[in-house]
Amino acid sequence: MRIITFDVETKNAFQDVGSNDSAALDISVVCTHDSLDGSYKSYLEDRFKDLWPILEQADALVTWNGDHFDIPLLNKYYPGDLTKIKSIDLMKEVQKSLGRRLKLDTAASATLGTKKSGNGLDAIVWWRDGEIDKVIKYCIDDVRITRELYDYALKNKIIKYHEGGMIKEIKLDTSNWEVEESKAMNCTLPF
Repeated sequence: MRIITFDVETKNAFQDVGSNDSAALDISVVCTHDSLDGSYKSYLEDRFKDLWPILEQADALVTWNGDHFDIPLLNKYYPGDLTKIKSIDLMKEVQKSLGRRLKLDTAASATLGTKKSGNGLDAIVWWRDGEIDKVIKYCIDDVRITRELYDYALKNKIIKYHEGGMIKEIKLDTSNWEVEESKAMNCTLPF
């Protein structure tokens, strides 16, 4: 099964565009992990045409808050509909079980013992300052953390989090995560 884990960074923030709709934002970079070969890659807007076939060949897309943020935003650029590809939004899975959302950093620090290398607002500042490599490194770090959380949850059926000075566990139902579904119609691959 081919799993593409990805994350999106933006050029602007919600307050810049006067909207809470992620599709109102502009993408600076998309970074991916491809389970097929273990590679991490980055795509600036001028290379999105190279990203579409990879997403279209995925059996599942793995994200943290992707159903609410990354996929609707990326759909603004994509000629088809990325919601037709199976999505495993780890934040949504945590919310289903815990009853509330968690930050990626909260789950990563408790589960993996690692912290994020920045935040989305830092990435916007770096982008504006022309520090593109710094934005890409940060985005790839988030993809790596998300992928490691996915692997951990798949193996252990839990993700951990900090609360009240304690580490607690969230049980997750991962039974259908690696069940292949019918593929979406491709919009950019030749038929």
